Amino acid sequence: MDQTEQFEAERPRLVAIAGRVLGDPAEAQDIVQQAWLRLHRNETPIDDLPAWLTTVTTRLCLDRLKSRTPVPFEDVDPGETEGDPADDVALADTVGIALSVVLERLAPRERVAFVLHDSFGFEFGTIAAVLDTTPAAARKLASRARAKVSQPRPEDSLTDWEVVDAFMAAARNGEFDRLLQLLAPDALVSADDAAILVGTPERIEGRGEVAAFFNGSAHAALPVFVEDRPGTAWFLKGAAQVVFDFTVRDGLVQAITFRAAPEVLETVQRRDGGNTRT
Repeated sequence: MDQTEQFEAERPRLVAIAGRVLGDPAEAQDIVQQAWLRLHRNETPIDDLPAWLTTVTTRLCLDRLKSRTPVPFEDVDPGETEGDPADDVALADTVGIALSVVLERLAPRERVAFVLHDSFGFEFGTIAAVLDTTPAAARKLASRARAKVSQPRPEDSLTDWEVVDAFMAAARNGEFDRLLQLLAPDALVSADDAAILVGTPERIEGRGEVAAFFNGSAHAALPVFVEDRPGTAWFLKGAAQVVFDFTVRDGLVQAITFRAAPEVLETVQRRDGGNTRT
């Protein structure tokens, strides 16, 4: 295969790595496209193209993460030693939906080391080369990240607005399994009379049925507060038309009520995360 064919064969793996590191499918595609451009411009012989692409893609992700970080982050002293359960358990695929929130609070190098090792099984020697550090330091970075993920602080729990926004992101991206994780077993969708008149379903019962309904949908919904609760809404010409009124309990979506009564729509305020949008 020529380099283009090899790159296309590697693309799904590179997108998976970038998507897990960055937590954003669109950003992941952009990063992988940048990796392709670097390959296209490269004039130096490449002995191991998959390894080269992995390094370039991960370093581009690291640069993107660093650009998001508003405060300095600490490097790890390679001389530190402590037990590391990395060889016994891979937490990255088992800690649940809160992982994406906790990852956002990791230092960029911790995040990269954790994801590459626990999600994709890279050896610490390889991770060290990507991060331009030593294998001992890479191991420590992953270990520190793992401790934060496996023993989250109370403030690391998902707030109601984070649950709502995670649910809507999973709906838009067609992440059915993630929707299931965010829904209570007896999740219920209902609607007021005004919402039913404009075409919303009257009632959907059960986690699987609700997840199937939202899977791949709600692309046009925007985050709002409705009567001080975080929710989302469909807008037309700047005015809310239908509100998704969420009931969240213990980090799970218990109910979603479609509401379109005028007195409800009058209370809607746009929001950014947990703050009212100005």
